[in-house]
Amino acid sequence: MSVRHLLTVTAAVSAGTIALAAPAIAQAAVQPSAATGMTSGRLGPTLTALVALIGVVIGGLAVRSAGRTGNGERRALVALGLGLIGVVGGGLFAVTADGGPGTGNGIVGAFAAMVFGLMSMALGGLTLVRARRTV
Repeated sequence: MSVRHLLTVTAAVSAGTIALAAPAIAQAAVQPSAATGMTSGRLGPTLTALVALIGVVIGGLAVRSAGRTGNGERRALVALGLGLIGVVGGGLFAVTADGGPGTGNGIVGAFAAMVFGLMSMALGGLTLVRARRTV
């Protein structure tokens, strides 16, 4: 088999593959893709989830310092407040979201905000129970 024959067969197979793949490529180009990046629908739930996550961190610090100083109770109250903001805000964003995950409406961030909010409230409540028990 000569090199010229091999190049001809390779070119014919490549052209046939491209011809068969062209409709699939065109169809993929027409279909709308999922929203990427920070859309206006994702900004609010993301910030709410971030606030609730900060509440989880403060709640964790409060649990560690529950019996030692008065800072534990203050941190617990802050964690409870930030957790409440996360649960209520996440719930509102989840109710008003139009689509599911990947649509750019922030439903994943809303559920994350509710989960982090519940964790923050649980840590704050645990700290208050421990602080009151030691007094």
